[in-house]
Amino acid sequence: MGAYMSMPKGSNVPVPTTALRVELGWRSGPGVPDVDASALLLVSGKVRSDADFIFYNQPAHSSGAVRHEGKRNDGGQVSDALLVDLARAEPVIETVVLAASADGGSFGRVPGLYIRVLDAQHGTELARFDSADATVETAFVLGEFYRRQGAWKFRAVGQGYGSGLEGLATDYGITVDEPQHAAPAAPAPQGPATLVQGPPPPVAAPVTMPPPVAPPVTMPPPMAPPMTPQPPAAPPAPVRLTKVTLTKEAPSVSLSKQGGTSGAMRVNLNWEVRKQFKGWGSKRGRAVAMHADLDLDLCALYELSDGRKGVVQALGNAFGALHQPPFIHLDGDDRTGAVASGENLSINLDHKQSFRRILIFVTIYEGARSFADLHATVTLQPLNGAPIDFSLDECTVPSTVCALALITGNGTDMVVQREARYLIPERGVSPQRTVDYAYGWGMNWTPGRK
Repeated sequence: MGAYMSMPKGSNVPVPTTALRVELGWRSGPGVPDVDASALLLVSGKVRSDADFIFYNQPAHSSGAVRHEGKRNDGGQVSDALLVDLARAEPVIETVVLAASADGGSFGRVPGLYIRVLDAQHGTELARFDSADATVETAFVLGEFYRRQGAWKFRAVGQGYGSGLEGLATDYGITVDEPQHAAPAAPAPQGPATLVQGPPPPVAAPVTMPPPVAPPVTMPPPMAPPMTPQPPAAPPAPVRLTKVTLTKEAPSVSLSKQGGTSGAMRVNLNWEVRKQFKGWGSKRGRAVAMHADLDLDLCALYELSDGRKGVVQALGNAFGALHQPPFIHLDGDDRTGAVASGENLSINLDHKQSFRRILIFVTIYEGARSFADLHATVTLQPLNGAPIDFSLDECTVPSTVCALALITGNGTDMVVQREARYLIPERGVSPQRTVDYAYGWGMNWTPGRK
């Protein structure tokens, strides 16, 4: 099936396959807000629970029907993607809403906003809707998948909200926890406590009258069981929409203050795929350009609280381990930059007391001599906390290694410090040894391969 022209608002098309990639795209530039993709799985127009809301803080649905894939930046053309497998949506799910939210401005300042649906296997475009009439909206429902007579269709919606992601989520039945709502929630547990306290004063007064008092004294225990279930009956923890962006002005953040205290924290490095011109060759008598792909490696130096030190990296197959020391694991080696998820490294925060410090850094393995003109973003995503992200500044020096973030631990908390330092190795000195010198790790290095 060929590419679709932009659909008119309100129109629909059949979806011929169930394994889909939904791409939300726009053009970045000065003053353009960041945009985030999200999805809501609905029954009768509402979510069943907050677990039916998929976005950057809750990236996967338990059914496997929707997963937030993440952002790509290709020369200023930015996209945020969702992987959708409609075959895995529970039979009760009638609609999968596809939404966008603007962080730091309105959609009137976001040029070239579109949503398109691709065949996940072949990359074929199945549907596309371009939004061209946004003004003050800070959230949009751009499209939706819906069931009709046992088959799925895609509809171009284009409905805007002025109340941001919070307003959109609340409209579909999501309970949102934002700072301004935290204070009123505190008195809720007080209700049952005051009721439990009620019986003792009447009981204390008749203590001097044994006959009358004896029967009532046995009454409060039967009342206690109805009181005790009430605290567990409180609604589940609301969804947190908070994001943290580290800048030169605000370069550090406490993980515990953001709720990131347990589980695996994923460190993601994503870079723009740039082709480096290498030379000319020939194919069937025609001149063709030869290119080399840029290959970046995400790495981590670690120092544990017991004094052990080491490195996690693809070089030398030092991929680490998540559930035993060093409690850091490199998921794989993306050698081309073509993998949408980039490179990922996981840190087990269940063992945060084991970490003294971790330095996240990136090296150029091949394809370039410097980070110049490279557009890369780093995101730290705790399992139970707000994502922490930052962009690498433009590199103006001949650097092949960049220190991204320094994470220090004190046994109970871990603090993330944005570094974004481009280092220049001396002649004959490896990038790893250069980072070691700069941060005083004091390790011995030998040549390695991958």
